[in-house]
Amino acid sequence: MRAMALPSVWSEMRVGILLLSVLSLLSVGLVGAGQDSGSVIPAESRPCVDCHAFEFMQRALQDLKKTAYNLDTRTETLLLRAEKRGLCDCFRAIH
Repeated sequence: MRAMALPSVWSEMRVGILLLSVLSLLSVGLVGAGQDSGSVIPAESRPCVDCHAFEFMQRALQDLKKTAYNLDTRTETLLLRAEKRGLCDCFRAIH
């Protein structure tokens, strides 16, 4: 009888130790969460993610406009050169 009582005591102790460990980890996690809340920046004083995304998109749009303007100017210059070359070649052929 004594041999059977010993394993059940050990299994109960294991369960008890496991339960105490889980409870202590949970209580430490709750205490740590309560202490960290003082260091959080309030939402009113920090810009929202949408504001950052909007500013980023605004800068990207400005960059795209500059690039498009530069490409448009370059294309126009190349077209004028081609027209001038064509006119000059035509003029030479006539004379």
